[in-house]
Amino acid sequence: MATLTIIAIAIHLALRFGLHLEHAQNWPLYVALTLGGIPLLWELAKELRHLNFGADWLAGISIVTSVLLGEYLAGTIVVLMLSGGEALERYAAGRASSVLSALAERMPRKANRVTDGKLEEIELDQVRVGDHLVVMPHEPCPADGEVIEGHGSMDESYLTGEPYLISKAPGAAVISGAVNGEQALTIRATRLPEDSRYSRIMKVMRESEQRRPRLRRLADQLGAYYTPLAVVLGLAAWALSGDPVRFLAVVIVATPCPLLIGIPVALIGSISLAAKRGIIIKDPRVLERAAQCRTLIIDKTGTLTIGRPELTETILGGELSEDEVLAITASLEQYSKHPLAQAILRASKERNLAMHPANAVSEPPGQGLTGEVQDRTIQVTSRTKLAKVEHPDLAKIPPVSSGLECVILVDDRYQATLRFHDAPRSDGRPFIQHLGPRHGFGKVLLVSGDRTAEVKYLAELMGIEDYVGDQSPEDKVAIVRREIESAQVLFVGDGVNDAPAMAAATVGVAFGQAHEVTSEAAGAVLLEPTLTHLDELLHVSARMRRVALQSAVGGIGMSMVGMVFAAFGLLPPIAGALAQEGIDLIVVVNALRTARPGGPLSDLNDHAKN
Repeated sequence: MATLTIIAIAIHLALRFGLHLEHAQNWPLYVALTLGGIPLLWELAKELRHLNFGADWLAGISIVTSVLLGEYLAGTIVVLMLSGGEALERYAAGRASSVLSALAERMPRKANRVTDGKLEEIELDQVRVGDHLVVMPHEPCPADGEVIEGHGSMDESYLTGEPYLISKAPGAAVISGAVNGEQALTIRATRLPEDSRYSRIMKVMRESEQRRPRLRRLADQLGAYYTPLAVVLGLAAWALSGDPVRFLAVVIVATPCPLLIGIPVALIGSISLAAKRGIIIKDPRVLERAAQCRTLIIDKTGTLTIGRPELTETILGGELSEDEVLAITASLEQYSKHPLAQAILRASKERNLAMHPANAVSEPPGQGLTGEVQDRTIQVTSRTKLAKVEHPDLAKIPPVSSGLECVILVDDRYQATLRFHDAPRSDGRPFIQHLGPRHGFGKVLLVSGDRTAEVKYLAELMGIEDYVGDQSPEDKVAIVRREIESAQVLFVGDGVNDAPAMAAATVGVAFGQAHEVTSEAAGAVLLEPTLTHLDELLHVSARMRRVALQSAVGGIGMSMVGMVFAAFGLLPPIAGALAQEGIDLIVVVNALRTARPGGPLSDLNDHAKN
């Protein structure tokens, strides 16, 4: 309808100023008012039953008043404002189907089943518990199951929050939706696809969208007070003077253009400014709400961490020094494809350690890494494997702690334990610490599908007091719903497992160029994975609200002055319409300030210095 109204206005202007056909200039407006105005007025009439006196309702009165006064162009412009706002609401409401579509697209539609020694392609709904399925390289797993043949790894980070490739060998569990690595794996299905982990996420996503809290728009909040006041003033002027024209004049002046124009213009300017900073606003209501949130729920992997393991501790247990252990281990790991190999190589490079040639390198699946470096036999293994062979140095290994670890043996003697953690972002702690003083957040909650020990380790580094680990997507949604009862909630994450919680939160933000499912569920997407951009989003939101309120309240104030003049008969309808146009111009010029930075958009660095 918004498109039709724009076309009607364009044709009207062409007939009026281009062709000078005064007898036909209003026909396009009649069409727009009939096709667009009547349905809008009908919807507003239904809202009237619930006594919802928003800005749209006063706009409906303005449409009727404009038609009665013969101000057809003004009425059509109001129709455009209303239909454009409804289109925005329909877009936001339709987000649920797009998120679920993105989830469905990621799930395979077919599976490779082994039947009588032969491989056949079947539809996903034909998979039965106990079927042997072959998951090809780089394909998502079609069902929850158990590996029965093959060695490889899977990326489960989108589902569990674990930042590492998870090694898979016979007996290992696999979850639907996890992306297979380089090697084909044969699994035995333990659940039907519709009962799988990924399907449960889709179910929770659907429920979250249906139960999303409905918050009133800023324009409606202000209109709830302004609309009754304008109507009462107009009726009083009519009753006291006996002249219905005074009611029409009051309503014309009271047309809520500061609400219907000023706030959208401020939103558009802020959306443009955010885009220049790499912040994509998918739902404009994010800008109205983000600065009002008082609880931050943030995921761990990929948000407060960079999503890759880093060597954080080397515990020595032999005669070699830390640099010696790291040098010979890195010399061997350069030939490995293990997820932790790159972390060891990065640590060695940071220390400028010399690499040595390695011979007889061997890495049997699931058996660790061995080889010869400088005429010494090096073995990279685990405490579990040493326990199985009852290695005599097993007692020298330090107790189990958070993070991942590997054990280094040199000539079959224990030398060191290397420990790894998901590397925290350098701006993480300053960001968390400045949320309360600068943005009014009263609570920060770290929530992750990762192990609780890992979450605790990061929470202590970041100075976060509230944290929970081992959380499923359903658990995250439950946490959001619990917290939203006491404060508006901003949820930040980057994985598929975060999408349902984003949909349930007041504001959902996808961190970095997240998966398409997460991006669809989020109201805003930060293209660059930095917490500085998240801080900028909060500042842009706060500034948008401030400027929008200035424009709306200031415009309403000027309109009320005009309404008083109109009520006393000092401002006839036509003059009132011209006065309202002047007010609109002032409001729009002020609202356009949101498109310019007007100063730094982030104070995160300033807080870090302090």
